[in-house]
Amino acid sequence: MLWSLLKILLFVVLVAALTYGANLLMENGPGLRVAVGDVEFVLGPLQAVIVALLLVAAVWLVLKVAGLLVAVLRFINGDETAISRYFSRSRERRGFQALADGMIALASGEARLAMANATKAERYLRRPELTNILAAQAAEMLGDNKKATETYKKMVTIDQTRFVGVCGLMKQKLAEGDTDTAMKLAEKAFAIKPRHGETQDTLLKLQAQAEDWKGARETLNAKLRHGNLPRDVHKRRDAVLALCEARDCAVDGKMAKSHELALEANRLSPDLVPAAVMAARAYVEQGKPNLASRLIKRAWEAQPHPDLAAAYAEIVPDETPQDRLTRFAELTALRADDRETRMLLAELNIAAEDFVEARKSLGDLPETGATVRVLTLMAAIERGQGADDSVVRGYLASALSAPGEPQWICENCGTIHDSWQAVCKNCGAFDAITWKTAPAAPLALPGGSGMLPLLVGGTGAAQNE
Repeated sequence: MLWSLLKILLFVVLVAALTYGANLLMENGPGLRVAVGDVEFVLGPLQAVIVALLLVAAVWLVLKVAGLLVAVLRFINGDETAISRYFSRSRERRGFQALADGMIALASGEARLAMANATKAERYLRRPELTNILAAQAAEMLGDNKKATETYKKMVTIDQTRFVGVCGLMKQKLAEGDTDTAMKLAEKAFAIKPRHGETQDTLLKLQAQAEDWKGARETLNAKLRHGNLPRDVHKRRDAVLALCEARDCAVDGKMAKSHELALEANRLSPDLVPAAVMAARAYVEQGKPNLASRLIKRAWEAQPHPDLAAAYAEIVPDETPQDRLTRFAELTALRADDRETRMLLAELNIAAEDFVEARKSLGDLPETGATVRVLTLMAAIERGQGADDSVVRGYLASALSAPGEPQWICENCGTIHDSWQAVCKNCGAFDAITWKTAPAAPLALPGGSGMLPLLVGGTGAAQNE
């Protein structure tokens, strides 16, 4: 601070001296008389300007020498880097200027200029932890993936930029479609910075796509632990991952573990329909039909769904249509006004050949909420009541252009799935498939549970999860 103040004072003195000299030139006409003791010099205008320039140069030289002397004194006092800092100060100034110019060029989309400035900054600064970042981003903007890869690999060898280098390589592998290598790099980045939210999200998505459900649950727990995920969202997604792990265990024949995970998934998210269905079937296989019934009723109260009705039918597979209608009364009483409940009651009554009650169950749905399923049910009811073929065909013809029922649809890309999945088969989004009506649904019965075959004939058509 003191040295800077001294330089400012010297600059002010120099300006004042030059001003005084200019005034003397104007007052003394063609020449400038300078008296030193008994000696007198007369300087012409050109000579005076030359003397002034020499004076400026002398002052500059004095300042430089003074700065060097200060550095030497600091070195003598124990500052071992004082002299090297003195000589490198100018290089650093140029280097940081080049770095700033490169960042501005990068933000402006001038990739070549940014790359040139990155090279220049590295030459002056010799600080690869700073310049490599600029060089890598400029190379990516230019489309020079080879140069970008080389730079990211250099960054991995430096402690300060190791995480950035790993993330850069990971993103390159993702762009190339090499998800296996990308997941290994994501795991490495996660190990370096477990709190980094974007890394957590990328790793979780890659683990889900690779069906590494156990690893994905660990990553999800880390997101919760580091405050990057609300607790309610964590419970929902943990339930999804537990359900997927339960399915894999069932395929591998590990039924005890599968049942345990299915029940855990249902406990974490009671309104997750596939978890409720699988947990109910686990209770049935364990010889606990009452627990299965109670579980499905709780899920039905949260969200009536055809798959829940299918699982409820499986609890007593060999009952008569009339017995089934009686047993289902407890379930349908929970959400009596819901359209899914009304259609379910219609199906039950059709199976019991009570077509009058079936029509009464539908209520005003054919007029206010006609869908493929509702109109098909009406066709079955009219057929059962002995209506003319023209009436039945009329309902079936109307069903061809009617809106579809809700289906499993990805909220991210809109892809329709035959059954619920944790990961969208089209865009790879995790936990994005929800039960809703598609804008233009194809002619299909909902959920794979089937319509009339669900409840007609005992064993039912609801054998899919």
